[in-house]
Amino acid sequence: APHAPYTCSDELLMKSQVMAEEFDTLIHIHLTETRREQAMFQRNYGYSVVEYLDRIGFLNGKVLAAHCVWLTRRDIELLARRCVKISHCPISNMKLGVGGVSPIPELVESGVLITLGTDGPASNNTLDMFETMKIAALLQKHNRWDPSVINAQQILDMATVNASGSLGLGKIVGRVEKGFEADLILVDIRSPSLQPIHSSDSLIANLVYAAKGLSVDTLLVQGKPLMLKGVFQTLDEEEVYGLVEEALEELDIKPSSNS
Repeated sequence: APHAPYTCSDELLMKSQVMAEEFDTLIHIHLTETRREQAMFQRNYGYSVVEYLDRIGFLNGKVLAAHCVWLTRRDIELLARRCVKISHCPISNMKLGVGGVSPIPELVESGVLITLGTDGPASNNTLDMFETMKIAALLQKHNRWDPSVINAQQILDMATVNASGSLGLGKIVGRVEKGFEADLILVDIRSPSLQPIHSSDSLIANLVYAAKGLSVDTLLVQGKPLMLKGVFQTLDEEEVYGLVEEALEELDIKPSSNS
């Protein structure tokens, strides 16, 4: 996982490709998160970031790129041609004020596989995937002045089947089907925010626009309950809180601001 093109040398980027081939794994990298990054590459090399990475042979189907906010039409074409996957992180982008919105409709139209990501707690806080689904949808609608530019089913797919596919696990998890591993969440649909449900479409819309992480009642991984009826089965919450407080005291971390 080389951090980003502007913090890694060409040599490091290409070595990561060699390792990805050797270990048959993916490469995760931050890409065109800010306009400044694009401007720097245009100024220094005469190419956009995506064009530059393509010229050195870095882009291929093993790359899972986070953000991809400041893209040109040519960038989108290259990402699609090289089968690069994208992890769209709308909440992080908004909190950090990157100033742009990832062109998700154009990426989808070009055939790029889009997934959803949270980025880290410093730029997201809750890491709530339900919240991420809602914001991902609303941001595109607001930015395009078009409530129909993306729908709830597309967003849910980004969080499920697209996500498993991007990790090479599309035949193992991501669907509730015979032969797939039982990696599942159960959502309490009797909560007020998820009512009423009068069709499969309204259920999907409610999950995307009205559910929260706290709506999850039970979590199964390979059929094993890690949370059951809202109670963690493999850890003690109070113990975890205590460990976090101890770590904060040891590190002497103080927030720089409340922004």
